[in-house]
Amino acid sequence: MNFRDFLIVLRKEVTDALRDRRTLMRLLVPAVLMGPLMLSGLSGLIASLENQAEQREIVITGIENAPRLRNYLERQTYTIKPAPADYEAQLHTSKLSDPVVVVPKGFEEDLQNGSTPQLTIVVDSSNTRARAASRAIRSALDGFAHERAMLALAWRGVPGSATQQLEIQEFDLANSQARAAALTGMIPMFVIMAVLYGALTASLDSTAGERERGSLEPLLTNPVSHGALVAGKWGAVALLGMAVALLSALGFIPAQWLIKSDSLQAMFRFGLHEAAIFWLLQLPLATGLGALLMAMAIRSKTYKEAQAGSTLVLTAVSLSAVIPVFNPGGDAPWYYWVPGLSQSLLMNRVLRGDELLASQLVPGVITAVVLTVLGLAYVARSMRVAAAR
Repeated sequence: MNFRDFLIVLRKEVTDALRDRRTLMRLLVPAVLMGPLMLSGLSGLIASLENQAEQREIVITGIENAPRLRNYLERQTYTIKPAPADYEAQLHTSKLSDPVVVVPKGFEEDLQNGSTPQLTIVVDSSNTRARAASRAIRSALDGFAHERAMLALAWRGVPGSATQQLEIQEFDLANSQARAAALTGMIPMFVIMAVLYGALTASLDSTAGERERGSLEPLLTNPVSHGALVAGKWGAVALLGMAVALLSALGFIPAQWLIKSDSLQAMFRFGLHEAAIFWLLQLPLATGLGALLMAMAIRSKTYKEAQAGSTLVLTAVSLSAVIPVFNPGGDAPWYYWVPGLSQSLLMNRVLRGDELLASQLVPGVITAVVLTVLGLAYVARSMRVAAAR
Protein backbone atom coordinates (compact mmCIF):
# COMPACT_ATOMS: atom_id res chain seq x y z
CA MET A 1 0.00 0.00 0.00
CA ASN A 2 1.37 3.41 -1.01
CA PHE A 3 1.30 5.79 1.95
CA ARG A 4 0.91 8.80 -0.35
CA ASP A 5 -2.20 7.23 -1.91
CA PHE A 6 -3.54 6.55 1.57
CA LEU A 7 -3.21 10.23 2.50
CA ILE A 8 -4.89 11.32 -0.74
CA VAL A 9 -7.89 9.05 -0.12
CA LEU A 10 -8.01 10.07 3.54
CA ARG A 11 -8.09 13.77 2.65
CA LYS A 12 -10.75 13.18 0.00
CA GLU A 13 -13.01 11.23 2.42
CA VAL A 14 -12.61 13.76 5.24
CA THR A 15 -13.39 16.61 2.83
CA ASP A 16 -16.53 14.81 1.60
CA ALA A 17 -17.66 14.17 5.17
CA LEU A 18 -17.19 17.80 6.20
CA ARG A 19 -18.90 19.10 3.10
CA ASP A 20 -22.32 17.84 4.21
CA ARG A 21 -22.83 20.43 6.93
CA ARG A 22 -26.48 19.63 7.53
CA THR A 23 -25.65 16.03 8.39
CA LEU A 24 -22.77 17.19 10.56
CA MET A 25 -25.03 19.51 12.54
CA ARG A 26 -27.56 16.73 13.10
CA LEU A 27 -24.68 14.60 14.32
CA LEU A 28 -22.74 17.09 16.43
CA VAL A 29 -25.57 18.84 18.24
CA PRO A 30 -26.94 15.70 19.94
CA ALA A 31 -23.45 14.35 20.61
CA VAL A 32 -22.25 17.56 22.27
CA LEU A 33 -25.43 18.70 24.02
CA MET A 34 -27.27 15.55 25.13
CA GLY A 35 -24.75 14.54 27.77
CA PRO A 36 -24.48 17.96 29.44
CA LEU A 37 -28.26 18.37 29.35
CA MET A 38 -28.77 14.99 31.01
CA LEU A 39 -26.17 15.88 33.65
CA SER A 40 -27.96 19.16 34.29
CA GLY A 41 -31.30 17.38 34.58
CA LEU A 42 -29.87 14.81 37.01
CA SER A 43 -28.31 17.53 39.15
CA GLY A 44 -31.65 19.36 39.19
CA LEU A 45 -33.39 16.25 40.52
CA ILE A 46 -30.73 15.77 43.20
CA ALA A 47 -30.94 19.44 44.16
CA SER A 48 -34.71 19.20 44.53
CA LEU A 49 -34.37 16.12 46.74
CA GLU A 50 -31.76 17.87 48.87
CA ASN A 51 -33.96 20.93 49.18
CA GLN A 52 -36.88 18.69 50.14
CA ALA A 53 -34.76 17.11 52.90
CA GLU A 54 -33.57 20.48 54.19
CA GLN A 55 -37.13 21.78 54.54
CA ARG A 56 -37.86 19.00 57.09
CA GLU A 57 -41.55 18.86 56.31
CA ILE A 58 -43.72 15.86 57.08
CA VAL A 59 -47.21 15.36 55.69
CA ILE A 60 -49.56 13.64 58.14
CA THR A 61 -53.21 12.80 58.25
CA GLY A 62 -54.77 12.18 61.67
CA ILE A 63 -52.07 13.99 63.68
CA GLU A 64 -54.80 15.07 66.12
CA ASN A 65 -54.84 11.44 67.26
CA ALA A 66 -51.19 11.56 68.35
CA PRO A 67 -50.23 14.63 70.44
CA ARG A 68 -47.06 12.90 71.70
CA LEU A 69 -45.96 12.22 68.14
CA ARG A 70 -46.62 15.87 67.28
CA ASN A 71 -44.53 16.96 70.26
CA TYR A 72 -41.63 14.73 69.23
CA LEU A 73 -41.64 15.86 65.59
CA GLU A 74 -41.77 19.53 66.56
CA ARG A 75 -38.83 19.00 68.92
CA GLN A 76 -36.95 17.53 65.95
CA THR A 77 -37.67 20.77 64.03
CA TYR A 78 -40.09 19.10 61.62
CA THR A 79 -42.91 21.17 60.15
CA ILE A 80 -46.17 19.23 60.18
CA LYS A 81 -48.39 19.68 57.13
CA PRO A 82 -51.91 18.24 56.85
CA ALA A 83 -52.38 15.77 54.03
CA PRO A 84 -54.87 16.66 51.28
CA ALA A 85 -58.07 14.66 51.19
CA ASP A 86 -57.12 13.00 47.89
CA TYR A 87 -53.49 12.34 48.85
CA GLU A 88 -53.51 8.83 47.31
CA ALA A 89 -54.49 10.17 43.90
CA GLN A 90 -51.96 13.01 44.15
CA LEU A 91 -49.17 10.59 45.08
CA HIS A 92 -50.08 8.36 42.15
CA THR A 93 -49.98 11.26 39.69
CA SER A 94 -46.83 12.75 41.32
CA LYS A 95 -48.62 16.00 42.18
CA LEU A 96 -47.67 15.33 45.81
CA SER A 97 -43.93 14.80 46.27
CA ASP A 98 -44.00 13.84 49.97
CA PRO A 99 -45.01 10.51 51.49
CA VAL A 100 -48.02 10.67 53.78
CA VAL A 101 -48.02 9.34 57.34
CA VAL A 102 -51.40 7.98 58.41
CA VAL A 103 -52.14 8.06 62.15
CA PRO A 104 -55.12 5.86 63.07
CA LYS A 105 -57.71 6.69 65.70
CA GLY A 106 -56.87 5.33 69.14
CA PHE A 107 -53.13 5.83 68.59
CA GLU A 108 -52.63 7.77 71.84
CA GLU A 109 -54.77 5.33 73.86
CA ASP A 110 -52.68 2.41 72.60
CA LEU A 111 -49.51 4.20 73.73
CA GLN A 112 -50.94 4.75 77.20
CA ASN A 113 -52.14 1.14 77.52
CA GLY A 114 -48.78 -0.27 76.52
CA SER A 115 -50.12 -1.70 73.27
CA THR A 116 -48.27 -1.45 69.97
CA PRO A 117 -49.90 1.23 67.82
CA GLN A 118 -49.43 1.23 64.08
CA LEU A 119 -48.34 4.01 61.74
CA THR A 120 -48.60 3.75 57.97
CA ILE A 121 -46.36 5.53 55.46
CA VAL A 122 -48.23 5.82 52.18
CA VAL A 123 -46.01 6.16 49.12
CA ASP A 124 -46.22 5.36 45.41
CA SER A 125 -43.09 3.60 44.14
CA SER A 126 -43.50 5.28 40.74
CA ASN A 127 -43.25 8.68 42.45
CA THR A 128 -39.47 9.24 42.53
CA ARG A 129 -39.40 12.15 44.96
CA ALA A 130 -41.88 10.63 47.39
CA ARG A 131 -40.00 7.32 47.33
CA ALA A 132 -36.71 9.08 48.04
CA ALA A 133 -38.18 11.06 50.95
CA SER A 134 -39.79 8.03 52.59
CA ARG A 135 -36.49 6.87 54.09
CA ALA A 136 -36.04 10.12 56.02
CA ILE A 137 -39.64 9.93 57.27
CA ARG A 138 -39.13 6.33 58.35
CA SER A 139 -35.99 7.36 60.23
CA ALA A 140 -37.90 10.11 62.08
CA LEU A 141 -40.65 7.69 63.13
CA ASP A 142 -38.07 5.12 64.22
CA GLY A 143 -36.58 7.83 66.41
CA PHE A 144 -39.96 8.39 68.03
CA ALA A 145 -40.37 4.64 68.66
CA HIS A 146 -36.88 4.46 70.17
CA GLU A 147 -37.57 7.41 72.47
CA ARG A 148 -40.83 5.84 73.68
CA ALA A 149 -39.03 2.57 74.41
CA MET A 150 -36.30 4.34 76.38
CA LEU A 151 -38.90 6.26 78.43
CA ALA A 152 -40.77 3.03 79.20
CA LEU A 153 -37.59 1.38 80.45
CA ALA A 154 -36.61 4.42 82.49
CA TRP A 155 -40.07 4.40 84.11
CA ARG A 156 -39.36 0.87 85.27
CA GLY A 157 -35.87 1.77 86.49
CA VAL A 158 -34.01 0.07 83.66
CA PRO A 159 -31.26 2.13 81.98
CA GLY A 160 -31.63 2.50 78.24
CA SER A 161 -28.09 1.19 77.65
CA ALA A 162 -29.20 -2.19 78.98
CA THR A 163 -30.93 -2.95 75.70
CA GLN A 164 -28.03 -1.81 73.53
CA GLN A 165 -25.50 -4.61 73.54
CA LEU A 166 -23.68 -3.52 70.39
CA GLU A 167 -22.58 -0.20 68.94
CA ILE A 168 -22.41 -0.14 65.16
CA GLN A 169 -20.42 2.37 63.13
CA GLU A 170 -20.35 2.69 59.35
CA PHE A 171 -17.24 3.65 57.39
CA ASP A 172 -17.51 4.45 53.68
CA LEU A 173 -14.39 3.49 51.71
CA ALA A 174 -15.50 5.40 48.61
CA ASN A 175 -13.91 8.80 48.04
CA SER A 176 -15.83 11.80 46.75
CA GLN A 177 -15.07 10.91 43.12
CA ALA A 178 -16.43 7.39 43.55
CA ARG A 179 -19.60 8.69 45.20
CA ALA A 180 -20.10 11.14 42.34
CA ALA A 181 -19.48 8.38 39.77
CA ALA A 182 -22.39 6.43 41.27
CA LEU A 183 -24.63 9.31 40.15
CA THR A 184 -22.91 10.19 36.86
CA GLY A 185 -22.39 6.67 35.51
CA MET A 186 -24.34 7.50 32.36
CA ILE A 187 -21.67 9.92 31.09
CA PRO A 188 -19.48 7.24 29.43
CA MET A 189 -22.42 5.98 27.35
CA PHE A 190 -22.90 9.42 25.79
CA VAL A 191 -19.24 9.48 24.72
CA ILE A 192 -19.47 5.94 23.34
CA MET A 193 -22.58 6.74 21.32
CA ALA A 194 -20.88 9.89 20.02
CA VAL A 195 -18.08 7.70 18.63
CA LEU A 196 -20.53 5.31 17.03
CA TYR A 197 -22.70 7.95 15.40
CA GLY A 198 -19.64 9.83 14.17
CA ALA A 199 -18.16 6.70 12.61
CA LEU A 200 -21.55 5.56 11.34
CA THR A 201 -22.11 8.61 9.16
CA ALA A 202 -18.73 8.38 7.46
CA SER A 203 -18.76 4.59 7.07
CA LEU A 204 -22.18 4.49 5.41
CA ASP A 205 -21.48 7.42 3.10
CA SER A 206 -18.08 6.12 1.95
CA THR A 207 -19.40 2.66 1.06
CA ALA A 208 -23.15 2.22 0.51
CA GLY A 209 -23.57 5.93 -0.17
CA GLU A 210 -21.02 5.95 -2.98
CA ARG A 211 -22.45 2.74 -4.41
CA GLU A 212 -25.95 4.28 -4.46
CA ARG A 213 -24.64 7.47 -6.13
CA GLY A 214 -22.77 5.37 -8.68
CA SER A 215 -19.37 6.81 -7.76
CA LEU A 216 -17.84 3.69 -6.21
CA GLU A 217 -17.10 1.79 -9.42
CA PRO A 218 -15.43 4.80 -11.15
CA LEU A 219 -13.38 5.33 -8.00
CA LEU A 220 -12.06 1.77 -8.24
CA THR A 221 -10.75 2.43 -11.74
CA ASN A 222 -8.26 5.01 -10.44
CA PRO A 223 -4.60 3.94 -10.26
CA VAL A 224 -4.78 3.49 -6.49
CA SER A 225 -4.34 0.16 -4.76
CA HIS A 226 -7.40 -1.26 -3.09
CA GLY A 227 -5.46 -1.42 0.17
CA ALA A 228 -4.77 2.33 0.12
CA LEU A 229 -8.36 3.06 -0.88
CA VAL A 230 -9.86 0.97 1.92
CA ALA A 231 -7.36 2.24 4.48
CA GLY A 232 -8.01 5.85 3.52
CA LYS A 233 -11.76 5.43 3.88
CA TRP A 234 -11.32 3.61 7.20
CA GLY A 235 -8.96 6.33 8.44
CA ALA A 236 -11.59 8.99 7.69
CA VAL A 237 -14.25 6.95 9.51
CA ALA A 238 -12.09 6.54 12.61
CA LEU A 239 -10.98 10.17 12.47
CA LEU A 240 -14.53 11.50 12.34
CA GLY A 241 -15.61 9.20 15.17
CA MET A 242 -12.72 10.37 17.33
CA ALA A 243 -13.44 14.02 16.50
CA VAL A 244 -17.05 13.72 17.65
CA ALA A 245 -15.89 11.83 20.75
CA LEU A 246 -13.50 14.67 21.59
CA LEU A 247 -16.25 17.26 21.32
CA SER A 248 -18.54 15.11 23.45
CA ALA A 249 -15.91 14.63 26.18
CA LEU A 250 -14.97 18.32 26.21
CA GLY A 251 -18.66 19.23 26.46
CA PHE A 252 -18.78 17.89 30.03
CA ILE A 253 -16.24 20.46 31.23
CA PRO A 254 -18.51 23.52 30.86
CA ALA A 255 -21.47 21.27 31.76
CA GLN A 256 -20.22 21.38 35.35
CA TRP A 257 -21.34 25.01 35.48
CA LEU A 258 -24.92 23.81 34.94
CA ILE A 259 -24.90 21.45 37.93
CA LYS A 260 -27.54 22.68 40.36
CA SER A 261 -26.73 20.40 43.29
CA ASP A 262 -23.99 21.82 45.53
CA SER A 263 -23.03 18.39 46.85
CA LEU A 264 -22.76 16.89 43.37
CA GLN A 265 -20.80 19.87 42.12
CA ALA A 266 -18.36 19.47 45.03
CA MET A 267 -17.86 15.77 44.28
CA PHE A 268 -17.84 15.79 40.48
CA ARG A 269 -14.47 16.68 39.01
CA PHE A 270 -14.07 16.51 35.24
CA GLY A 271 -11.27 18.48 33.63
CA LEU A 272 -9.00 18.36 30.60
CA HIS A 273 -7.09 15.40 32.06
CA GLU A 274 -10.21 13.25 32.35
CA ALA A 275 -11.46 14.41 28.94
CA ALA A 276 -8.15 13.42 27.33
CA ILE A 277 -8.24 9.96 28.91
CA PHE A 278 -11.86 9.52 27.83
CA TRP A 279 -10.87 10.43 24.28
CA LEU A 280 -7.89 8.05 24.13
CA LEU A 281 -10.00 5.19 25.46
CA GLN A 282 -12.28 5.55 22.41
CA LEU A 283 -9.49 4.83 19.91
CA PRO A 284 -10.01 1.03 19.92
CA LEU A 285 -13.76 1.53 19.60
CA ALA A 286 -13.48 3.99 16.71
CA THR A 287 -11.04 1.82 14.75
CA GLY A 288 -12.57 -1.60 15.38
CA LEU A 289 -16.25 -0.74 15.07
CA GLY A 290 -15.48 1.68 12.23
CA ALA A 291 -14.12 -1.23 10.19
CA LEU A 292 -17.06 -3.41 11.23
CA LEU A 293 -19.58 -0.77 10.14
CA MET A 294 -17.83 -0.43 6.77
CA ALA A 295 -17.91 -4.20 6.29
CA MET A 296 -21.63 -4.30 6.99
CA ALA A 297 -22.37 -1.28 4.79
CA ILE A 298 -20.36 -2.48 1.77
CA ARG A 299 -22.82 -5.38 1.40
CA SER A 300 -25.75 -2.98 0.95
CA LYS A 301 -26.88 -1.47 -2.32
CA THR A 302 -28.50 1.64 -0.82
CA TYR A 303 -27.76 4.01 2.03
CA LYS A 304 -31.04 3.21 3.79
CA GLU A 305 -30.39 -0.51 3.59
CA ALA A 306 -26.96 -0.03 5.15
CA GLN A 307 -28.44 2.23 7.81
CA ALA A 308 -30.95 -0.43 8.81
CA GLY A 309 -28.24 -3.07 9.08
CA SER A 310 -25.95 -0.87 11.16
CA THR A 311 -28.61 -0.48 13.83
CA LEU A 312 -27.73 -4.02 14.93
CA VAL A 313 -24.24 -2.83 15.87
CA LEU A 314 -25.55 0.26 17.65
CA THR A 315 -28.10 -1.79 19.58
CA ALA A 316 -25.55 -4.41 20.59
CA VAL A 317 -23.12 -1.77 21.88
CA SER A 318 -25.90 0.03 23.75
CA LEU A 319 -27.12 -3.16 25.40
CA SER A 320 -23.60 -4.25 26.34
CA ALA A 321 -23.46 -1.46 28.93
CA VAL A 322 -26.24 -3.09 30.98
CA ILE A 323 -24.50 -6.48 31.24
CA PRO A 324 -22.98 -5.67 34.68
CA VAL A 325 -26.49 -4.98 36.02
CA PHE A 326 -27.27 -8.70 35.73
CA ASN A 327 -24.00 -9.65 37.42
CA PRO A 328 -23.58 -7.39 40.46
CA GLY A 329 -20.76 -9.52 41.84
CA GLY A 330 -18.06 -7.38 40.24
CA ASP A 331 -16.44 -6.85 36.85
CA ALA A 332 -15.68 -10.16 35.15
CA PRO A 333 -12.42 -10.33 33.15
CA TRP A 334 -14.29 -11.04 29.91
CA TYR A 335 -16.09 -7.70 30.18
CA TYR A 336 -12.97 -5.96 28.89
CA TRP A 337 -13.09 -7.97 25.66
CA VAL A 338 -16.53 -6.62 24.71
CA PRO A 339 -16.49 -3.42 22.57
CA GLY A 340 -18.44 -0.66 24.22
CA LEU A 341 -18.68 -2.40 27.58
CA SER A 342 -14.90 -2.26 27.95
CA GLN A 343 -14.80 1.50 27.28
CA SER A 344 -17.73 2.09 29.65
CA LEU A 345 -16.01 0.25 32.51
CA LEU A 346 -12.69 2.02 31.92
CA MET A 347 -14.28 5.48 31.81
CA ASN A 348 -16.18 4.74 35.01
CA ARG A 349 -12.87 3.85 36.65
CA VAL A 350 -11.56 7.24 35.57
CA LEU A 351 -14.60 8.95 37.10
CA ARG A 352 -14.04 7.05 40.36
CA GLY A 353 -10.37 8.02 40.42
CA ASP A 354 -9.18 4.39 40.09
CA GLU A 355 -6.01 3.34 38.34
CA LEU A 356 -6.22 1.90 34.82
CA LEU A 357 -4.41 -1.43 34.64
CA ALA A 358 -2.72 -2.93 31.59
CA SER A 359 -4.79 -6.12 32.04
CA GLN A 360 -7.90 -3.99 31.54
CA LEU A 361 -6.60 -1.99 28.56
CA VAL A 362 -4.98 -4.72 26.45
CA PRO A 363 -8.12 -6.85 25.76
CA GLY A 364 -9.93 -3.92 24.15
CA VAL A 365 -6.93 -3.16 21.95
CA ILE A 366 -6.66 -6.81 20.81
CA THR A 367 -10.38 -6.91 20.02
CA ALA A 368 -10.08 -3.69 18.03
CA VAL A 369 -7.14 -5.03 16.00
CA VAL A 370 -9.00 -8.24 15.16
CA LEU A 371 -12.16 -6.37 14.13
CA THR A 372 -10.12 -3.91 12.07
CA VAL A 373 -8.17 -6.58 10.19
CA LEU A 374 -11.21 -8.73 9.48
CA GLY A 375 -13.44 -5.78 8.59
CA LEU A 376 -10.97 -4.11 6.23
CA ALA A 377 -10.08 -7.43 4.60
CA TYR A 378 -13.74 -8.01 3.83
CA VAL A 379 -14.18 -4.48 2.47
CA ALA A 380 -11.08 -4.84 0.26
CA ARG A 381 -12.33 -8.18 -1.05
CA SER A 382 -15.76 -6.69 -1.82
CA MET A 383 -14.12 -3.82 -3.71
CA ARG A 384 -11.98 -6.19 -5.75
CA VAL A 385 -15.13 -8.10 -6.73
CA ALA A 386 -16.86 -4.83 -7.67
CA ALA A 387 -13.86 -3.72 -9.73
CA ALA A 388 -13.76 -7.05 -11.56
CA ARG A 389 -17.38 -6.58 -12.61
